[in-house]
Amino acid sequence: MCETNKSKEGVIVLLRKLFKKQEMDMNVLSPLSGKAIPLEEVPDEVFSQKMMGDGIAIEPISKDVLAPFNGVVVNVFKTKHAINLRADNGAEMLIHMGLETVELDGKGFEVHVNDGQKIKQGDVLATYDIEAVAKENYKTVTPVILLNGEKFSLTQVKTGVEVSGGKDLIFQLEII
Repeated sequence: MCETNKSKEGVIVLLRKLFKKQEMDMNVLSPLSGKAIPLEEVPDEVFSQKMMGDGIAIEPISKDVLAPFNGVVVNVFKTKHAINLRADNGAEMLIHMGLETVELDGKGFEVHVNDGQKIKQGDVLATYDIEAVAKENYKTVTPVILLNGEKFSLTQVKTGVEVSGGKDLIFQLEII
């Protein structure tokens, strides 16, 4: 009888972990419309060598930068070129609009959110004037980086395809 109770408790614990894991897994939608490319193709070693973390990049054709999931804004960079987000499941993501665009000191970026603000998937985070940024001779490719990869793994990664901002999956995060 004691062995049976232990077995039942073990199964219950296992099932709880399994269902909790599924709740923590998450789909990440594209924050921009454009072509999804592998990070290795980004012409910046910090991103292409995944020094900040794994992810993908978008070659944008749209100006609205959308929340890829439900969560909170952790940090809007002073220069408005990047936004750090935390999903409800704890995943931390960086959306970095363009390369070396910190040098523009906010020119070409209009941010619509503040630090600490709750966000819902599809909310407009920023408006990114890709034409103005390109005219200043900066690359508009936008890395989307998982910052806490020690807690999550990327699966179902979509690259080499056109994606619609707020609609198409770019990858899934699975809790490790």
